Amino acid sequence: MSHFKIGLRHEDKSRWERRTAITPTHIRHLVDEYGIECIVQPSPTRIFTDGEYAEAGATIQSDLSSCQVVFGLKEMPAAIFEKGKTYIFFSHTIKGQAHNMPMLKRLADLECTLLDYEKIEDDNGRRLLFFGRFAGLAGMIDSLWSLGERLKYEGYETPFEKVGQAFHYSCLEDAETHIREAAELIARDGLPMELGPIVIGFTGYGHVSGGAQEIFDILPHKVIQPEDLEAFINSNEWDPRYLYKVVYREEDMNAPKDAHAAFKLQEYYDHPERYKSIFAPHLQWLSVMINAIYWDTPYPKLVTKQELLKLFKASRRTRLKLIGDITCDIDGSVEPTVRATQPDNPTYVYDPFDDTHTDGFEGRGVVILPVDNFPCELPRESSMHFADGLFPYIEEIAKACYTKPLEELGFSNPIKHSTLLHRGKLTPNFEYLNKYL
Repeated sequence: MSHFKIGLRHEDKSRWERRTAITPTHIRHLVDEYGIECIVQPSPTRIFTDGEYAEAGATIQSDLSSCQVVFGLKEMPAAIFEKGKTYIFFSHTIKGQAHNMPMLKRLADLECTLLDYEKIEDDNGRRLLFFGRFAGLAGMIDSLWSLGERLKYEGYETPFEKVGQAFHYSCLEDAETHIREAAELIARDGLPMELGPIVIGFTGYGHVSGGAQEIFDILPHKVIQPEDLEAFINSNEWDPRYLYKVVYREEDMNAPKDAHAAFKLQEYYDHPERYKSIFAPHLQWLSVMINAIYWDTPYPKLVTKQELLKLFKASRRTRLKLIGDITCDIDGSVEPTVRATQPDNPTYVYDPFDDTHTDGFEGRGVVILPVDNFPCELPRESSMHFADGLFPYIEEIAKACYTKPLEELGFSNPIKHSTLLHRGKLTPNFEYLNKYL
């Protein structure tokens, strides 16, 4: 039996978490080709069954105490950590997140080593492991379903009713099949004329936005540039057999506060306080906003409660039906995102007149869809994609001698730079976390 042994922990942070860091296919390679023994904790919810892991060569048992390295996805309870062991998961600590500092402190006290997937990056600082595309895919599927439900409440029958929520499908292909059926109906019969052109605005152009557009692009559509949108809406030159897509880049959503200054992307990233949002006027022309941008506190908000109130006061029949907030920053770029939701109760209607929100699709205002963890709704495909990215690094993580100093572990740069703690001490790149601990 190999003396290299890893554990795969079951996920228990949320009942919706069905993903895994390592699939049975990858377990088979680790056992047969790399001589690594794999212990997998049983799980009734994981998308791959215990039987599939056993068939791949893993031992199924709850006790991982014999494993030097334990892999997971989400944060692990502090009570499970063992002295001197190595753990790898999304720790959500690198910003000094207060709610996870006790967990980090416990790992340090036990002289553990912690690797964080979020910091597995290439030499240019680009993340190598991420779920962004799957957040976009699931978020757009749910947005189409939500649009159908909202329009049904308003008295319209539309092909969007063909689309279900992402987590109800056994695989992405099944969801795409239903969306293609909706696409055929739209192309043949068109959408209700009274709705005007259905315009979907996507903020951003990264992995999340790309995944969302991948789903949207199944539908018959035409592309409009942000600067042409107002003229297009006023022209009445639209076809109900198409939807219309607008993609917003940073310069389409923000402008320098100094009226004489030009937009500079790097300056916007470095000094967001010099910029203001110019996105609000576009809300009157959009039917759906898909929010897919990175956002942090110094950056301007795109949708404020005040601007939304102004929009609804200006027209008794507002075009904006839905904000699919895939980014899901509470009180963030979309201020009416007042709380996150779960797949079994994913939407609420925000009423800008009363500054209240009501679960579901009914009532005055705009539907907000801010599911906390969209990739959970496509657990099979997202796990396979993630494990494909992680696999090339598993052997070096599994076979390292963690009693040696970090510099002598023989890690590749991505793994070395993802090591937050080594033997209980913050590594040089992460010593700034001491002030939070």
